[in-house]
Amino acid sequence: MAIRIRTVRDNEELAAALGGIGHYFGWAPTAEQVESFTTYLPLDRMHAAFDDGSIFAGAGVYPLEMTVPGGPITCAGVTIVGVHPTHRRQGVLRRLMETQLADIRERGEPIASLWASEDTIYGRYGYGAASRVAEIRLPRVYAELAPGLPPREGRVRLVDQDTAMKAFPRIYERIRRNRPGFLLRTRDWWQRRILDDEEFRRFGAGPLNRVLLELDGKPSGYALYRIAQHQTEFKRTLRVVEAHGLDARATREIWRFLLGVDWMDDITARLLPLDHPIWFLVERPRLLEMRIWDGLWVRPVDVGAALNGRSYHDGRVTLEIVSDPLFEDNVGCWTIADGRARRTTRRPDVRLTVQNLGAVYLGGFTFAELVRGGRVEEAARGGIARADAVFRTDTLPWCPEIF
Repeated sequence: MAIRIRTVRDNEELAAALGGIGHYFGWAPTAEQVESFTTYLPLDRMHAAFDDGSIFAGAGVYPLEMTVPGGPITCAGVTIVGVHPTHRRQGVLRRLMETQLADIRERGEPIASLWASEDTIYGRYGYGAASRVAEIRLPRVYAELAPGLPPREGRVRLVDQDTAMKAFPRIYERIRRNRPGFLLRTRDWWQRRILDDEEFRRFGAGPLNRVLLELDGKPSGYALYRIAQHQTEFKRTLRVVEAHGLDARATREIWRFLLGVDWMDDITARLLPLDHPIWFLVERPRLLEMRIWDGLWVRPVDVGAALNGRSYHDGRVTLEIVSDPLFEDNVGCWTIADGRARRTTRRPDVRLTVQNLGAVYLGGFTFAELVRGGRVEEAARGGIARADAVFRTDTLPWCPEIF
């Protein structure tokens, strides 16, 4: 029987489609986990591949809202993509991606975004690496704050689930409005993904700790962390899951707390932006053992809508999209001026693929960086400088969670 691709129709089919990627992580979702998925992953956003009536692959989409420079836009959050090893190298992933992207475009979502399990896969479907994240591991013995910082301020306390649900989303939402890469979190998303403490989310560590920071009597920051006891030796690691402050002062104080927890041997954190102030907060930043990874990948699905979904600085620049592996109507020239993008016959300043438009879209990379890497062509003298001036952002994109 020929392989067929369609969206799943019930929870049983959803469970099988989740197994496309679950197979590689030794994970088979329980009925409760599948039911939880349906609160933020509609059945009609999960495509599955069928062979003789059995599902062997899947690719899903969370209907998201992501902050981009200038404000939030709708975004297709691509997730749970996998093909069983029995059907590898048969073109199934390409069919899934093409079907999924066509559906995203039909729904009017201007961009798609994902976290790539393998960084060699998604460029061929028009995705560009749009941000980078840092991972740190700091020995507790060296977790001293830099000299000259203000003394400790505010109040920090461990809180329960109910208190966290009242305070944390409000803090997060104030940050989300102005930070490219942040996602809108619904109440279900908070309860079932962020504050959920099921065993499978712990990865061998202890229960989730919820910390609220108050400055001048007002909630100003929060942290989520777990403590992992090493199995073969008497050592403990404090794993920071997420930590946010409303401003530099609050960020300093929430990290002062995390770095000062007693009896820890080291402190780890993942998914930090490269412009995170932790580098300047600690006395010995070299010992952070900072490692850099690719973060969000972005795919402009409708170039015109994507370009008009973000803001720009004053100036004018013309981009020529020279190729798109799926959507030919994205190819052509676009002039950005007065905050708007329009089709044009003007001579381009910059030539680039739709993949590399995704790379610069959130402000995680500059046109100058891409031209030095041989990814972008300057088509007119000064074109790269004009593009960077128009697309300039004040902060790097940051998505503090893998979806």
